[in-house]
Amino acid sequence: MDAVRVALLREVLAGTEWPGATRRFAGALRSSVLPHGGGLLLVGTAEYEPWHLAAHLVDEAAWSGTPELTPTLVRHGARPGDPAHLAVGLGRIEAARRGETLLVVAPGAAGAPLLERVYDARRAGATVLALDSGDRELHAMAHEALAVPARPGLDAGLDLDTVQHLVSAATGENSLPVPRGRRRFTDRLSRLADRLTAPPPARW
Repeated sequence: MDAVRVALLREVLAGTEWPGATRRFAGALRSSVLPHGGGLLLVGTAEYEPWHLAAHLVDEAAWSGTPELTPTLVRHGARPGDPAHLAVGLGRIEAARRGETLLVVAPGAAGAPLLERVYDARRAGATVLALDSGDRELHAMAHEALAVPARPGLDAGLDLDTVQHLVSAATGENSLPVPRGRRRFTDRLSRLADRLTAPPPARW
């Protein structure tokens, strides 16, 4: 464990809105997925694919006993020859229907092609959530949104990657009532700090 990283993360979070904000967003994500079981679609932008968040949501789904939180990663550059879990293209968003949830992660502008598909998914009845740096058009389409101002790294404040870790941890934490002896969200910062210092996970 990187004790300095843990201490820094605790210092950054102390007295801020982020623990509450990420838990509220995670609660919205969880509540949109669990009652319907329609599935969770996760998509980034043409320049950014949220591999890390996808992998951690898989972990949290297993840890919390809620397989409905396991996402389908939708890729801009998916090819027919890719492994099945990596071959889901943007057409899957076009096929989204009521009861499904679409989580969009966008560190920059989402771009017109993606926004058009998100709009169509919402019109078809899908629940749309956005985790981004403040894209106004995307926020206007989202049922729930969490904006993370662009920053150069953890030492200057929370960035989008760090907030994704907080959201995934809170999603699993909030999935079940807290039994006696179970670690609370803030007590899991040490595990989160380990994640932040670990290399990116393999592409499943």
